[in-house]
This record gives sequence, structure tokens and C-alpha cells, in this order.
Amino acid sequence: CALRARDSWGIFAFLCAALCNLPAVPALNGTEELGAGQSIQKTYDLTRYLEHQLRTLAGTYLNYLGPPFNEPDFNPPRLARAEQVPSATVDLDLWRGLTDNARLAANYRAYSRLLCYLRGLDGQVGTVELRHRLGHFCSSLQGLVLSIAGVMSSLGYPLPAGPAGPPAPPGAPAAPNDFLKKMDDFWLLKELQTWLWRSAKDFNRLKKKVPPAVVTLRMEARGF
Repeated sequence: CALRARDSWGIFAFLCAALCNLPAVPALNGTEELGAGQSIQKTYDLTRYLEHQLRTLAGTYLNYLGPPFNEPDFNPPRLARAEQVPSATVDLDLWRGLTDNARLAANYRAYSRLLCYLRGLDGQVGTVELRHRLGHFCSSLQGLVLSIAGVMSSLGYPLPAGPAGPPAPPGAPAAPNDFLKKMDDFWLLKELQTWLWRSAKDFNRLKKKVPPAVVTLRMEARGF
């Protein structure tokens, strides 16, 4: 038994000495590159989430405005005042004929401006629940603006010229009456709904053109 114990300790000591004298081996670390493909996928997912979120928010807000704005068949003409809100109404063939850079830049500018108008609504509504929903939606929309900027950066496109934050809406006189003010709010939500619908299609097409992120192995040599 004593001989067997001494043999076991001898083998253990030999293995320790061998390991201590091995040359340093480079370590292999698997790291995932956050490339354009993954950035586009996240932006697409966020756009679809905002579409779902807006349906709930718009229903609540239109009920807050009251009739006729919360009636399903209410479809008023767009007034000249509403032209200040970025319009998504454009010929689809013309839109698809734009470069990826031009469409991304248009999305970035539009959501920056729409976000500014939505933040203006947040201070006007009279219910706590609606203010909370508006605040949450604005935070998500801010995330979309940043996500679009990330996609542009990953594709090597510059951001549109202008201030870093959301641009302030152009100076405009206040609505002369409560009904026209509600019309402004109605068109803001309607245009935002159309922008999100079209953006989801844009990012869905774009992600098919850009390969997904790959996993690469990075060599980190230690001990030399």
C-alpha cells in the first residue's frame, strides 16, 4: 500500500512539472462581430415592436380626443397645417428606386422630427396613463433613431447633416381652435403609423441584402 501511494504521488509530481514547463499557448477566444446584418435585424425587430405599440397608443389617444377622431371611418383631408409633419406619402416605386443610403437618411430625419412632435404631445395630455404611454413610446422611438444611426454607421454611410439631437419643429402658430389642434394630433399619429409600416418593409428587404454576423476566433498570445 505504501509503495502504491508513493507511485501515485510520483506520477502527480511528474505531471505538475510537465505542465509548468509547457510553453505558453495562444488562447482562442470566440467573439461575435456585431456587424451590419445583426444591426439591421435589431432595427427591424424594433420597428415591428413600435408598430404594435403604436396601435395601442393610437387607440387610447384617439379615444382621448373623442368623436369624430375615434370613429373607424373618420378619414379627413390633410390640412396645410399638417404639412409640417414629415409625410410618408410617396410613390412606392419612387421610394424603392432610392439608394439604401437615401432611404436610411430619410427614415433618420423623419423619426427625429416625429419624436420631437410626440414629446410636445406628452406635456399636453391630461391623463396620467396616457402620459405614461406617450413617454414609453417616445423612449422606444428614440431607440429607433439611434438604431438607424447604428445601421448607417455599420454600412459606412454618414448621418444626415444637422444637429446631433432631434431637430426642433419649425415655428408655427398654435391651432386657432381645439378641433384643429386635434386634427394636428390625428395626422401626427397617422403619418407615424405609415412611416413605421414602410420602414419595416425597408429593413426587411435590407437585411436580405446584407449577410448575418459571423463568429470569428481572435488569437490572444500570452507569455511571450
